[in-house]
Amino acid sequence: MSRTATEIATQPTCWRRAAEAATAFDGLPQPGERVAVTGCGTSWFMAIAYAALREAAGLGETDAFASSEFPVGRSYDRVVAITRSGTTTEVLDLLTRLKGRIPTVAITGDPKTPVMELADSVAVLDWADEESVVQTRFATTALAFLRAGLGDIPGVKSVTEAALDAELAVTEPLPEEVVGAEQWTFLGRGWTYGLALEAGLKMREAAGAWTEAYPAMEYRHGPISITAPGRVAWVLGELPEGLAVDVAQVGGVLVANQGADPLADLIRVQRLAVVLAESKGFDPDRPRNLSRSVILG
Repeated sequence: MSRTATEIATQPTCWRRAAEAATAFDGLPQPGERVAVTGCGTSWFMAIAYAALREAAGLGETDAFASSEFPVGRSYDRVVAITRSGTTTEVLDLLTRLKGRIPTVAITGDPKTPVMELADSVAVLDWADEESVVQTRFATTALAFLRAGLGDIPGVKSVTEAALDAELAVTEPLPEEVVGAEQWTFLGRGWTYGLALEAGLKMREAAGAWTEAYPAMEYRHGPISITAPGRVAWVLGELPEGLAVDVAQVGGVLVANQGADPLADLIRVQRLAVVLAESKGFDPDRPRNLSRSVILG
């Protein structure tokens, strides 16, 4: 078993620990604050999901930006940065520019990195850090940590409930028609759009797969043209009315694990990425052209 597969399987335990850690951490955004969340790659997609969740909870205006595209002249009450390695160049540059101007909090997996000095407060989730280059459990655990800090959200399960769904997601067999497909399109609405983006990225990173991701309601506005027999449309979260019929009409395979927490459903995609990588002779722990952290010279 690859190291990535082993780390994927630990996510239910990590999420429960994250929920406990969130209750003891006092640096999270407060109700009513205007907040921006930032990161790079996978961390940016988790930022997108958290921003949508926080607004859905009615806790305040929340934006999400890739760190390289952050509008530093804009006013916020707090900025949250997600960085597994604590060394990502764009994140550190942004925190340097914001220091002394806007309170910042970082979520990281490594306490022995520059982010510890640059952020005003730091949540260290080192027990969720990874050896694999491809992020799986750290990203979802960071989101679980932030999500737990929001309290009850209408229509969204608690992190503890999500962890129960995750236990099924790490063990249930993957459908053959999904494993054997030639193309996958991931769809989400609200906070799950960030998860859809991450699902597509995970498949590309680990397996070099042909994937795309869109807001679920935008799928009909062009992207559905890529769906055909042997190709998958995978909805994370709510299935829009009529979408199942649309996918069936073009001969595609629809995946919609309704009732399962969307973050737990992302685990199924992570597992699929590992299966596909290994079927192609790739090492999912060391994907092509990638490193654990992007450090610009």
